[in-house]
Amino acid sequence: MRNLSAADAISPAIQRTREFLFSPFRWGTYLKLSLVAIVTEGLGSNLRSSSHGGQPSGHGPMITSPLSLHPEWIAAIIAAVLVSMVFFAVVFYVVTRLRFAYFHCLVTKSRDIGPGWRFYGPQAMRFFWLNVVVGLSFLFLAMVAAYPFVTGIVRLFHETPPGGHPDIGSMLILVLPIIPVVLLLVLLGVLADLVLRDCMLPHFALEDATAGEAWAQVWARILAEKRQFLAYALLRVVLPTIGMVALFIVLIIPGLVLVGSLGAIGYGIHAGFADATGGAAVAGFAIQALFGVIAFVLAVLASICVGGPLSTAVREFALVFYGGRYQLLGDLLYPPLPPTAIPGMPQIV
Repeated sequence: MRNLSAADAISPAIQRTREFLFSPFRWGTYLKLSLVAIVTEGLGSNLRSSSHGGQPSGHGPMITSPLSLHPEWIAAIIAAVLVSMVFFAVVFYVVTRLRFAYFHCLVTKSRDIGPGWRFYGPQAMRFFWLNVVVGLSFLFLAMVAAYPFVTGIVRLFHETPPGGHPDIGSMLILVLPIIPVVLLLVLLGVLADLVLRDCMLPHFALEDATAGEAWAQVWARILAEKRQFLAYALLRVVLPTIGMVALFIVLIIPGLVLVGSLGAIGYGIHAGFADATGGAAVAGFAIQALFGVIAFVLAVLASICVGGPLSTAVREFALVFYGGRYQLLGDLLYPPLPPTAIPGMPQIV
């Protein structure tokens, strides 16, 4: 396979996506592959959490000390945290296995998820633990970077008189410097994700390489072509964004028409059973619930149909670019042609 630049790898990736998903086209297979593509490219990327807090009007921040909680509440919180950790670990492991399975489908042009799921079990487990170690290391780095800002904010709240509010100017002085730190952490997280999924995973899958062996090979290639890998990283982030914006622009009018139609039908059903009683009220509720389920299923199907090709194209782009620099992968993507027989020349067997 030729060593393609990041820009030149776009067209072959689109062509491979078209052939993989649409030649031949079968609805069941298309939905299955698109769903796996969305899960592996979207859900599995990064698990984010957010917290929301509030305070009564006219009062300072209300901070409850953990020591004031009852032991039963503390135990329940710890149990909930442990269950959540186990749940997300299981989900992330399943997503990791699916990444290897989809990798197998794309490099072999197979539409069956099962063989890749079964074949790459040990590799997926080691890759899962590598991601866990990297994630915990990244979390520790984020905590260290945030520590000075957190301590400053806590000190500011402690210095605020009871019933008062923290000084806005002092708050801005503490918060503004954290913005470039957050941006740097986001950049490091994106780069780590690209290196792990786009570059190291093929070495785990095809060579059964260890983390050290895969990283050594990837780092050597990055050092040899710094500019191309930088261009690839930029396109790898920018192209999916452009694709989503383009899809939004193309589908916004049909989407609004569909949503408006479903909303009108739902409103009509609700209005028709608004004054119903007894059995008619129960029937009306059942019809509305059924209509809600149908609308939800249609929305999910639309998301899969739209997001599947985009997610697959992103993965094909990664494979085509790195395949030109990793011969074992490139030969699977584009098997080398056998030597052409020349009349009158002896053939080597």
